[in-house]
Amino acid sequence: MRDKDMKWRTLSSHYLYKKPWLTARVDKVELPTGAVIDEYYVLEYPDWVNTIAITKDGKFVFVRQYRYALGKTVNELCAGVCEKGEEPMESAKRELLEETGFGGGEWTHWMDLSANASTNANITHCYIARGVELLSDQHLDEGEDVEVRLFTREEVRDMLLRNEIWQSLMAAPLWKLFAQGA
Repeated sequence: MRDKDMKWRTLSSHYLYKKPWLTARVDKVELPTGAVIDEYYVLEYPDWVNTIAITKDGKFVFVRQYRYALGKTVNELCAGVCEKGEEPMESAKRELLEETGFGGGEWTHWMDLSANASTNANITHCYIARGVELLSDQHLDEGEDVEVRLFTREEVRDMLLRNEIWQSLMAAPLWKLFAQGA
């Protein structure tokens, strides 16, 4: 069985809102079936990165911060935005060092994800950094209030089982890590 091309054709496109952290556009598209959708909304964000950082002694490096939209203080993987002109791994290394002070180690691309493939145009690039160590103090942006937390493998697994990792783009690569026993 051969897969057919299911690509939609863009008939028109215009921006409704355009800011550095959120861009919304509406497209008119035609499906291969001939059906036309007059208003298909797409959210454009910069690509994101996150890192499963593990120290030389096997501790997982997390950040704890308040998430305004959820109204919760949560533990998360170190994550951030890919700056213009920056390769995703460069972004991940920069974010880890800035937010936690940890760096070095051996880095591996782990997986790529979409927060919502039906409406979001960006990708989250996930990495594993093994053998990281504390290299410096944090270098936080003015809008960041982040605590560094170190957890054992068992503690991270328990947080996943208790649904305490709220960000799906962080839970997925962690679940993959545990599923593969890596």
